Formats: sequence, structure tokens, C-alpha cells
Amino acid sequence: MEFNFKALLAGLAMAFASGAATAAYPEKPVTLIHGFGAGGNADSVARLVAAELEGRLKQPFVVESRTGAGGTIASGHVAKAPADGYTLIMLTGGHTASAAVRKSVPYDPVADFSMISTVTQFPFVVAVSADNPAKTLAQLLETARGKSDGVSFSSVGVGSTQHLTGELLASTAKAPMLHIPYRGGGAPVVSVIAGDVDVLVDTATVAGPQIHAGKLRALAVTSSEPWPLLPDVPPANKALPGFEVMSWLGLAAPAGTPADVIGKLNATLDDILKDPGVRKKLNDMGSEPYYSSPDGMRDMIRDNIVQWKQVVQQAQIPQQ
Repeated sequence: MEFNFKALLAGLAMAFASGAATAAYPEKPVTLIHGFGAGGNADSVARLVAAELEGRLKQPFVVESRTGAGGTIASGHVAKAPADGYTLIMLTGGHTASAAVRKSVPYDPVADFSMISTVTQFPFVVAVSADNPAKTLAQLLETARGKSDGVSFSSVGVGSTQHLTGELLASTAKAPMLHIPYRGGGAPVVSVIAGDVDVLVDTATVAGPQIHAGKLRALAVTSSEPWPLLPDVPPANKALPGFEVMSWLGLAAPAGTPADVIGKLNATLDDILKDPGVRKKLNDMGSEPYYSSPDGMRDMIRDNIVQWKQVVQQAQIPQQ
């Protein structure tokens, strides 16, 4: 067989070019998109991660919010963006919840994304205003059962994990609860404190400062055990045995983003999440670091969609 020296040189040149491209990435600013309002959990964690990526990769990582529809507007935008590593998204648990509760979304929640890694995991907090007479989750649910129209609860949008968590709480407790969606950020907290909505279902990142300030009363966390940021708040399973909801945030890119770019971002994120200072900041936000491989994140998303579809069916939640 004749030795093809030109082909060897061409192959080496391509391999060198690919390696050089990876080493150089990023060569310009990167946009990190999320689908929720300023001051919310996704925004807070995205800004922390962006700052850390910027410090390590020596290019600006600019956080951009595209709010609405429980994160599907942002996901739809990123799914159609160029697959070059310069548009990323901070996905939330709402990415899987929306896929379960909506009749359709304008993208495939798995196939249209190159997963990079999960970033954090966390429970939700069920809270009421400090003026609300309910002192425990059991009292709140009893109040809801005693009213023809029940009580109202907030979320950061239809199809968000907060939305489905509230619906699951209502169906599990057999207590009527009316869903009031917002576009994210701090608006749900403001509305509950003002008495416009009865119940907040949100992250400790959002609710924690107002709980510590005495403006909100935390009735339960949705983890199976007390959560470190709110150690005195009982798990919801004390009132509703077996009840548990944990959510997550994770970094992704459009499908087709070069594997070497995904690998570099994954390795950098692994390094970030091992940093004691970053871990403390995430803990203070009410989250815990949660690193995964790209394949691990993809499998988790597939499993979450199946689980939320079961919840939608069992709780008879109307598809939007």
C-alpha cells in the first residue's frame, strides 16, 4: 500500500488547527442567556458563573435575560443560535417542567442543546407574608381546604418548576391553590409581602433575604431534610409524607457546538465548582454545587421530563 504523505500532512494540519482553536477559545465575548428576571436564582447564579468563567478564560461573559413563558423564550432563542460556543444558556429545572406541562415548545429540550454541566441543585421554599395567620404548612393547607377558591400561589411563569411544585403541593394535599404566574425575579416576593398573593413557592436565593428580614414566614422547604440556609424550617414531608422536589441549574449551548469547546467549558466549570469561595457563595444563595459530565446532564434532563410528565398526569394539571 502506497504511503500518502500529503494526506498525513493534511490530517496533522487539521488536528493542529482544531487544537489551536480550542486553546484559543474564547477569542471574543460570550453571551450567557437565562430566561428569568433580575435578582432571581437563575440570574444570581448566572452572574456568579459568568464572572468566574471570565476570570479563567480571559474574555467577557455577558449575562443577558430573555424573560417570559417559564424560560422557553430564552431556550428557543439559544436553540437557534450559532453553534460556535459564543452563545450559552443557564438552563433551570423549568426546562424539563415546561416540556412536561406545555403542549409544545419551539425546540427539542434534549436534541437541540449541547449540555455542558449542571451547576447547582436546591429545594424550594413555601412561604407566606409575616401577616399571614398560618404558622405551619399544615395550617396553610387547612385554610386552603376551607375556602371554595382556596389560596393563591406565585411562580416565575407557567411551566416553571415553581409552578409544577405548587400544583403538586395542591394535588398531594387535596387543597385548592390558584396559580399566579410572574416573569421571574423579585416580583413574586413583593406580591406575597404586599398580600396580593397568599403563598410564595420559590428558591431560598429569592426568599431568604426577606425571610431573615422578617417580612416572609417560611413554612416548609421541599427537600427531604432541613436545608442548611434555613435550618429551622421543616421539610414539607412533615405535613405531606413523601413530598420532595429538588431543582437544578445547568449550563448548555446550541446543539452542534464543537466537542472540544464543550470539553473546555466543562473542565473550567468543574474547576470553578471546586473553588471553596465559589462553593460558599452558592451555599449562601441556598444552593449546593452540582457538577456533572455533559452526558450526565443530558440523562438527568431526559429523566426529569419523564418524571414531570407523570406528575402532570397524576395531578391532572391542564396542559398549557
